[in-house]
Amino acid sequence: MDTEAEFDRLLLFEQIRKDAEETYKLNPLDADNLTRWGGSLLELAQFHSISDSKQMIQDAITKFEEALLIDPKKDEAVWCIGNAYTSFAFLTPDETEAKYNFDLATKFFQQAVNEQPDNQHYLKSLEMTAKAPQLHADVHKHGLGSQPMGGVEPSAPPSSKAVKNKKSSDAKYDAMGWVILAIGVVTWISFAKANVPVSPPR
Repeated sequence: MDTEAEFDRLLLFEQIRKDAEETYKLNPLDADNLTRWGGSLLELAQFHSISDSKQMIQDAITKFEEALLIDPKKDEAVWCIGNAYTSFAFLTPDETEAKYNFDLATKFFQQAVNEQPDNQHYLKSLEMTAKAPQLHADVHKHGLGSQPMGGVEPSAPPSSKAVKNKKSSDAKYDAMGWVILAIGVVTWISFAKANVPVSPPR
């Protein structure tokens, strides 16, 4: 994705976050709005440092949990919590803490599947989260846990180290790609339901 497109996404999700925050002031019991707000925070987390990203993910989880207090059967919010815990785990270098978060993600993905057993996104997320601990080990083995989620790296002259970093970066995107796509799909669906003019994910 080019820099201009990433910047446009950043602006889009920042506007959605602001709109959701304003809507919340008017109607704090709107579960759809809380899910949109959490989804926008997950999207925005991709553009920040690891520590800021983790805080945004925790804030998103809080919004999803609040949505579930209002509507306990809101499977989109349940599924988003699973994605949030998966993202948080990938940003956590400690294997024990990461496993704890992957286990939470599995629990929420399973709950989403129980609510909507035919939903292919939910089924794929549950399937992929079983592979996530190995991907986590690979990502952190290559030292990728300290990079921003947005993947912006300083430019360097071509070298064998650059080639190795390229392979490591590819592994990172394999691990995070399905999470980001899944979040984008559910966020787009939520926004479409709210009649927010958003382009579908590409």
